[in-house]
Amino acid sequence: MKFLMTIILVTVDHFLFAQQQNQTVQTGNSYYRQQQYDKAESEYRKAMTTPPPDKIAKFNLASSLIKQGRADEANKLLAELSIKEDKPDIRSNAIYDQGVIYTQQKKLEASIESYKQTLRLNPNDQEARENLQKALLELKKKNPPKKQEEKKKKEQQKQQPKPKITPREAQQQLKLLEQKEKQVQERLQKNSKEGGSQPKDW
Repeated sequence: MKFLMTIILVTVDHFLFAQQQNQTVQTGNSYYRQQQYDKAESEYRKAMTTPPPDKIAKFNLASSLIKQGRADEANKLLAELSIKEDKPDIRSNAIYDQGVIYTQQKKLEASIESYKQTLRLNPNDQEARENLQKALLELKKKNPPKKQEEKKKKEQQKQQPKPKITPREAQQQLKLLEQKEKQVQERLQKNSKEGGSQPKDW
């Protein structure tokens, strides 16, 4: 979790330290750096009310919401930027931060897809590359590959003693034994009727 928070800050810094025309955004950035995220949120919302809505303010608003533990709200704003934004840098950072949120929420498949999309837009994004690798490793631990599962099943089957005959074969053998036993009893009964064993003559 610690690396995620650091990476969010790194991503936000792309915009926080950029020269801004809008004084309201600058004020919000100042509050953000002071970790006064609720005040930063208020300033970013103000900046978004003036036409045209400030896209940087929207991105930074999402970041301040993440810091306040309001990931779902932040994700909605980031989703808008990731779809509608035409500037690749804002779009890639929005998609990246979505990946961070998904990782925090243990939605590994969604986070992996976000990091991949980020790298498609910005192949040099080292944080996205590192987080992608971590998410893939985490997913691998959670869901071992099929080959490993098959290997485990085979090992378990080896450990279990295999029956030498099938139930059907066992029934057939049982019937044969019963028939033989019946034949033996019939012979014994026949012998006893004929007088059984006779004493020897000397």
